[in-house]
Amino acid sequence: MKLQRHLPWLVVLGVFLVWEAAVRLFDVPPFILPRPTVFLEALWTWRAEIAVHSLQTFLTTVAGFGIAMVAGMALGVAIGSSAWLYRGVYTLLIGFNTIPKVALVPILVMWFGVGAVPAIITAFLISFFPIVVNVATGIATVEPELKDVLRALGARNRDILWFIGIPRSLPYYFASLKIAITFAFVGSIVSENVAANTGIGHLMTVASSRFEVPLAFAALFVIALMGVLMYVLTAMVEKRLTAWSVRGTHLAAG
Repeated sequence: MKLQRHLPWLVVLGVFLVWEAAVRLFDVPPFILPRPTVFLEALWTWRAEIAVHSLQTFLTTVAGFGIAMVAGMALGVAIGSSAWLYRGVYTLLIGFNTIPKVALVPILVMWFGVGAVPAIITAFLISFFPIVVNVATGIATVEPELKDVLRALGARNRDILWFIGIPRSLPYYFASLKIAITFAFVGSIVSENVAANTGIGHLMTVASSRFEVPLAFAALFVIALMGVLMYVLTAMVEKRLTAWSVRGTHLAAG
């Protein structure tokens, strides 16, 4: 059990060791592919600047993700509980999600200017769709027979939705959150690459323009670390609220 719990970190350590050995063995220049020890050294050297930019990216990502959590849950419940709304809105959502969000960043800049707002909106837009789809699926998959039994016992549609539909959708909801949080970071970084004066995306753009590849990799490492931490936090909340849905499976022991 203890080995299984530490297995992800052992795998990461193994990848870093192989990476370090391969770059040393083939004598790859740092401006092409820096060793982990090199970009970790850059992370320490630039720690003050990276901390400032990381905080900005984290705040914008959490803001956009938080809005997507609330709006996605609300719209998902509405779509999942109404066949008319499902048929009317679902196609529109698919079409909108097909649009590359990076193409919207220049429009957002024209509307809101350079800064955190376009990054927040981009993080929201890119993480909104999977939440809506998963929640709507969880609501819509409540068995018709169960609904008929509950109605025969005097339950109203609102009662069925509140006591059966929403709890049924929670595993779908948290599964979508674990996907959406990574998408939210992607949205923030993409927007910061194009239209921001702060943030990890802006830092990577500056590092690339100066050919400071170790600094760029250090920024990538920080992004990955923030994404993992947010994923783990979401998984912990999921385990507390939906433990019943994974009882008796290997996920319950995670």
